Amino acid sequence: MKVLMFGWEFPPHISGGLGTACFGLTKGMAFNNIEVIFVVPKAFGDEDQRAVRIVSADQQTINLFDAQFQEYWKHLTYLEVSSLLVPYMSPEEFRRLTDVSEHDYTDIKESVFAENFTFTGAYGPDLFKEVSRYALVATKIAKEYTHDIIHAHDWLTFPAGVAAKHASGKPLFVHVHATEFDRSGEHINPQVYEIERQGMLFADRVIAVSNRTRQVIIDKYGIAPEKVVTLHNAVTMGVTQYDRDANPLDDKIVTFLGRITFQKGPEYFVEAAKKVLDVDPNIRFVMAGTGDMWQRMVELVAKLRIGHKFHFAGFLNGAEVKKMFDMSSVYVMPSVSEPFGISPLEAMQSNVPVIISRQSGVSEVLNHAIKVDFWDIDAMADAIYALLHYQGISKMFARMGHEEVENLKWDNVAFKLKEIYQAVLDARS
Repeated sequence: MKVLMFGWEFPPHISGGLGTACFGLTKGMAFNNIEVIFVVPKAFGDEDQRAVRIVSADQQTINLFDAQFQEYWKHLTYLEVSSLLVPYMSPEEFRRLTDVSEHDYTDIKESVFAENFTFTGAYGPDLFKEVSRYALVATKIAKEYTHDIIHAHDWLTFPAGVAAKHASGKPLFVHVHATEFDRSGEHINPQVYEIERQGMLFADRVIAVSNRTRQVIIDKYGIAPEKVVTLHNAVTMGVTQYDRDANPLDDKIVTFLGRITFQKGPEYFVEAAKKVLDVDPNIRFVMAGTGDMWQRMVELVAKLRIGHKFHFAGFLNGAEVKKMFDMSSVYVMPSVSEPFGISPLEAMQSNVPVIISRQSGVSEVLNHAIKVDFWDIDAMADAIYALLHYQGISKMFARMGHEEVENLKWDNVAFKLKEIYQAVLDARS
């Protein structure tokens, strides 16, 4: 079985959990004898290709006068999103930028069809142009590379998946790691919503990373329930060597690691930190990550007068993430709306007890994590205090959590995915 897979990022060049999930899934697919051709807008040359073949879209040339490209462009009208849009932007930031500059659809067409087009592979101001060009290039790639299945990850690649299906006639699977409702709450961007909905409608199957995401797809996008299947994420198994002397401080460390955006609930973490520090000042809190709410969180920490015990670590890469977990006594993920959430699994793998919101998809598969409502700051603070001060509880959650997460393997996820693929292929034969 050969799969043509469209993604937007692949390790080591990632900005969040999507790239991590794609890497783990493709490794699991290789274990299950599924050959994967993984397409990204821009390959940097240092990607791990032991389990996957990387194809870079910016290495593909297209005949600007070829009828297939001109014809497919006519079907891309639902892609008219602002060229300033980025996937993790808050509604306020989106409105601020689009008030400054509106895209010209004619200019975008001329740019996308330009003979020389350079993908950045980033979430930047030319994102729409890259998504559009990516879809056109997918038409060529689908005709050049033999495949049985097309698999597209999240809205940025859905147009490419649809284009590939038009070109090859092979079944399309769209993988929903997050929806516009997760990113923006109820104040969604209607253009992004339409891209998501069109991708789901064209797909033969829609894969959701949790049951909560599956329900959103059914309720908010109107997709038939029998077409949507849940496939929970897993964690990449690593060498489990821990350095519990990594923390050079006398204070214990409580960590938040993720994008500092509305979706992740960073303000609830800050407010819970204030409550804990009011009872025990000998604790430090770390917020690792970047995002549009970073400045607001810095101001909130200053307002609450806890800056001497609260640290902003910025974006952490793989090795730095491991070091952060080695230093941590508790990990907290207070997400407002989390389709899944891989970072708690990584923390548990490092023997760190975790607190997660009930509004996260990962809560569906974890038994040995403390679960609170994201808005219940008192419960969150109580859980942090208990894990820091009652060693019996802390050690129990660390030990049993580690054992639990060791069974959540990408090999098993890929095996289930292969069965989903085969069912669709059998139905079409």
